[in-house]
Amino acid sequence: MKRIAILLIPLLAFTFRAEPLPITWKRLTDVRFTRKLNKELSMYFLYPTFGPSVNVLHDKEVSIRGYMIPVDENDNIYVISAKPMAACFFCGGAGPESIIELQFRKKKQHFRTDEVLTVRGRLALNTNDVDHLNYILKNAEVIE
Repeated sequence: MKRIAILLIPLLAFTFRAEPLPITWKRLTDVRFTRKLNKELSMYFLYPTFGPSVNVLHDKEVSIRGYMIPVDENDNIYVISAKPMAACFFCGGAGPESIIELQFRKKKQHFRTDEVLTVRGRLALNTNDVDHLNYILKNAEVIE
């Protein structure tokens, strides 16, 4: 019996996926931005310095609820936002901490603008790549 248990334990570790840590948009506001010149692009950008409550989330499996915003459906580029499209960061109603780039596990997705969903994935904190958002949810998937 011991032998069977020893063989099953490693299998169980791969079978069950841990529940993600639910996070709030308020928690993601623990960040300061500094306007700096990007010499390569000859443009100014806001670069983040993440606070301690955000830093501990780096590379953790998290979930968050928000408004889906299709950026480019053909290229499967979506963000999830704390606010609906009319009030989100892209329209001037909020800051860069109010949106998360979604890099989906499945390649082709389709969502309606402002569809309220909960997503999960591994949170990456981006401090310097201006081609991506400050918050990136890798291997993202919709959970409700």
